[in-house]
Amino acid sequence: MFKYILKRIALMFFVLFSIMTICFVLIKLLPLPTIEGYGQDMNLVLMRREALGYNKPILVQYGIFLKKSILQGNWGISETLYRGQEVWTVFISKMPATMLVNMYSLLFSVPIGILLGIYAALKKNKWQEYLISTLIMMFISVPGYVYGLFLQYLLAFKLKWFPFQMDSGTDYFSFSMFRSIVPAILALGFPTVAGLARNVRAELSEVLTSDFMLLARTKGLTRSQATVRHALRNSMVPIFPMIFGEFIGILSGSLVIEKIFGIPGIGQLFLNSITALDYNLFMLLTIFYTFIGLAAGLVVDVSYGLIDPRIRMGER
Repeated sequence: MFKYILKRIALMFFVLFSIMTICFVLIKLLPLPTIEGYGQDMNLVLMRREALGYNKPILVQYGIFLKKSILQGNWGISETLYRGQEVWTVFISKMPATMLVNMYSLLFSVPIGILLGIYAALKKNKWQEYLISTLIMMFISVPGYVYGLFLQYLLAFKLKWFPFQMDSGTDYFSFSMFRSIVPAILALGFPTVAGLARNVRAELSEVLTSDFMLLARTKGLTRSQATVRHALRNSMVPIFPMIFGEFIGILSGSLVIEKIFGIPGIGQLFLNSITALDYNLFMLLTIFYTFIGLAAGLVVDVSYGLIDPRIRMGER
């Protein structure tokens, strides 16, 4: 197991390095943003670009980038979106809003998804299961931004229960702030609810028809006792790693949902960095998103062996 974890970590960093290299090369093939609008700061920008080796070959520039960003933690300054500000400082300032919305979304979606999946499995081949299965397919098939626009139209425009956009400021734990992000929480939570419900229903339905469940019933356990003591514990083995991966993903945010509801998080920052051609911000956010995705996959794989001792990852 230890060798498997080391191997996966090494592969994760190899993939991260490969993607980082490709993004850096592709960015260098694009034209640099104009600096005529900087005024007195134009010379400072030119000096900054010269220090980063903008007039040197790509390999030299890449070496300077790796030394400053990875080894020294200096990701540069924002040239267009937040002129003159440190990229890392801007990134950290946007993180709380993203984590807040995603944490609320998981606290809402994970329990509901698990409960719906359990209920659908217990009502197998009945109208309740057919109804839940239809809703699951609908919520999985429809993109998340469609929910966002629909909820914004229904809850904010028609019913006027919630504001259109997230409140400004940093008072993240006030009732007014929570009320302003409820539509975004629902839009982010629906796909997670549907995904968990589908997987829980499938796993629990299979376990309920297993031979050991019949044996448990013949020993005198009621259907409820056999379900709680045996079926649920066994069916949750592949589900809990999914939940771990979802919690890792709270750092990543949602690109489109944050844009729709005006959430000043890193998702909206990523989109803005693309449209503004802010290459330093784009590189930092690309590496961050790639790392979060790879780390979530690693945690999911490793957690299988930690949750169920019978599973030995990487062994033949």
